[in-house]
Amino acid sequence: MVRIGTLLGMPLEGEFAELDPRDWVRQQIETWERSGGTEGTTLRDTGLPCVIVVNRGVRSGQLRRTPLMRVEQEGSYLAVGSKGGAPENPAWVANLRADPKVEVWDGPARGDYVSRELEGDERASWWERAVAAFPPYADYQKRTERLIPVFVLEPAA
Repeated sequence: MVRIGTLLGMPLEGEFAELDPRDWVRQQIETWERSGGTEGTTLRDTGLPCVIVVNRGVRSGQLRRTPLMRVEQEGSYLAVGSKGGAPENPAWVANLRADPKVEVWDGPARGDYVSRELEGDERASWWERAVAAFPPYADYQKRTERLIPVFVLEPAA
């Protein structure tokens, strides 16, 4: 059993899901974990900063680790469900919709957060920040008919 922080008075507990042994995500996460967050903090070979978001799988109940682009403002982070402009959402979108409790690993720092899906003007404002941090997001939105979901991850009380 892995105990991760405390969130809203309750720790995010559970077993981590196995990582795909062929997947670049596995390499990213293993590098981060092996170094305690001093390495593996940029997305693959882009040099762009990323964070790891831990959430609970809606079907399995296991803890999932996902590297996402680092878009941060005043202590809150953004999670963009782009999946490279694919026609479907990444699996973690359903996870956040079902259980908003997450942990964010930003370098060696870890913190408890609550996710909230954004709409309207608030979404538009955060979307601009996302595209500024990672310009391919704009192209990803053009590739798909779905509106890419955007979540703000706010520090837990």
